[in-house]
Amino acid sequence: MRITGGKLKGRIIKCPDGVIRPAMDRMRESVFSILGDLSGKSWLDLFSGSGTIAIEAVSRGCEDVELCEKDRIKVGTVLENVKVTENECGVKIKCHFMPVEYFIKRCKRSFDYIFFDPPFPYKFHEQLVEQADKNGLLSSDGTILVHRPEEHFMSDSIGNLVRTDQRVYGRSIVDFYSYKKEK
Repeated sequence: MRITGGKLKGRIIKCPDGVIRPAMDRMRESVFSILGDLSGKSWLDLFSGSGTIAIEAVSRGCEDVELCEKDRIKVGTVLENVKVTENECGVKIKCHFMPVEYFIKRCKRSFDYIFFDPPFPYKFHEQLVEQADKNGLLSSDGTILVHRPEEHFMSDSIGNLVRTDQRVYGRSIVDFYSYKKEK
């Protein structure tokens, strides 16, 4: 896997042992292009795998980045990838190694962007988005992105959030959710 843009463009990311479904380069490049300038923004990468999405966020200007991955087999590789990023960019990525569901319940802060990339068999996408909304994980002008297979349905509205965009990449879909704007 490689970083598709920003300061670290072209950098190779190590892939950890165990089951992993890395986000396609084309999808990552497209999503980050849609988001535009991320300078000074905060980012939360959930179901992080190798840490690639978090590293891509740093490469594209995010200065406050956290990730969460529960698979203990991936810890060493994630920490190695993150350390190299910190050395190259000076941005520390805070790592949490626990189930995402626990992290969402315990987290006491908000982020500008939250990226959910659960394993494709996972079936609780909407419940996690709703819980993130209820717990205040998303900043008022923030965006939640959910990477999912086309066969997993996502509602147009979840809690206080509405789908603002949707992109299709083969059998993968990325849904963008933000808070409803008052008129």
